[in-house]
Amino acid sequence: MNQLTKFNRNIFADLVKDNTFSDFLMKPLYGKYLPESINVDVTESPSEYVVSAEIPGVSKEDIDVKVDGDTITISTEIKQHAEEKKDERVVRNERYYGYVSRTLQLNSDVDASKTVAQYTDGVLTLTLPKVASNEGQRITIS
Repeated sequence: MNQLTKFNRNIFADLVKDNTFSDFLMKPLYGKYLPESINVDVTESPSEYVVSAEIPGVSKEDIDVKVDGDTITISTEIKQHAEEKKDERVVRNERYYGYVSRTLQLNSDVDASKTVAQYTDGVLTLTLPKVASNEGQRITIS
């Protein structure tokens, strides 16, 4: 993601946060607010990265993870709906759909073929092994 795209997203996010009417404009009829972004924790060890992403209320089939070199993209479609019946007649039916994603750029490339993803209790955990790199080697001059 280039710097201009990041800058534009930040400006929009700040505009919505500072807007007095943001609750009125962004609040769904039912359920919780659509998250602005996916909250993540990233830890690094010498051999791998571990990314924990908070994505409550979605099924694992609706989560999409893409790995491209050092860039990780997590995206999902959030679907909330409620149906209220009275004497087997629908009295109220409210639905809310939204799309949210998060792109992370890590310090080194990861091996996509060895990546492990687990989704438990609303938290997606990605174990991303680093690609073996040729670190600098000291050369003896003869």
